[in-house]
Amino acid sequence: MAVESFNALECFIRSAEVGSFAEAARRLSITPAAVGKHVAQLEARLGVRLFQRSTRKLTLTEAGQRFLGEVGDSFRTIQYAVANLASAEGQPAGLLRVSMGTVFGRLYVLPLLGEFLRRYPAITPDWHFDNRQVDLIGQGFDAAIGGGFDLPPGVVARKLTPAHRVLVAAPAYLERHAPIHDPQVLQRHDGILIRSPQTGRVRSWPLTSRWQVQQPMQLRQAMTMSDSDAACAVAEQGLGIALVSLPFAVPYLQAGRLRRVLPDWYVDDGHISLYFSEHKLMPGKTRAFIDFVVEQFAEQGLAGRFDALQTLEVCIG
Repeated sequence: MAVESFNALECFIRSAEVGSFAEAARRLSITPAAVGKHVAQLEARLGVRLFQRSTRKLTLTEAGQRFLGEVGDSFRTIQYAVANLASAEGQPAGLLRVSMGTVFGRLYVLPLLGEFLRRYPAITPDWHFDNRQVDLIGQGFDAAIGGGFDLPPGVVARKLTPAHRVLVAAPAYLERHAPIHDPQVLQRHDGILIRSPQTGRVRSWPLTSRWQVQQPMQLRQAMTMSDSDAACAVAEQGLGIALVSLPFAVPYLQAGRLRRVLPDWYVDDGHISLYFSEHKLMPGKTRAFIDFVVEQFAEQGLAGRFDALQTLEVCIG
């Protein structure tokens, strides 16, 4: 395949994925004019119009949709093969684009970076910290780490840890109130709840006990926060009981700044997982990252630390 044809196909596929020559150009690190020129040359060579162009949007024609379906997977296979052949002396190499939650990434993934680069010095990390789900394929990410992501076609998930939420409060708050032994007592307490930044809603969570009994959570909504780390910081001030993701609460619990409330109860929110494109020929850099993170999470026992029923924190409630 000639370089010009390869570049034209890449410009066409990326433009189709993101719906814009300008955005495709940004992700390919070339000018929008260059993208438009490559696509026009491809259309001239094929003798068909691939896009309907307007000042507001770029949409595929029927022929463009059919062509994308025929060449998309094959082109990615060629890209992966070229990337693997280009690896430094057979070692994984290249720019590794990964998206992960801001606080979770800083607490549990960033500390792994030094050892990862010692093993794979030819890989260049390009890590993005964002609490929103990304379009893994459309935005050109090699992998993402998070919880509760929808799985679009072509994306798979590999579980890392449970995504449990727990009730926490400051020692001072618990000392001011009678012991909490039953979930029904929660309705008499100030609740610090999480409002979803995606939907704007406060989700109604059922509590699950270690005996797999479920009860509605009746914590009174005194205030809402947009993330668990903020809720932990507010709870630390003694302002109420917070329902938070356990990975965020661990540093506060270990330092004694927060304690578990009703430690036999938790909210099951699925799993925190690694997300990546499903492909039989995965780039070496991506495979290296996935295997390394899974290995490190297992060696450090993080799955157990984030399991509400295994955590060893001493709680007063």
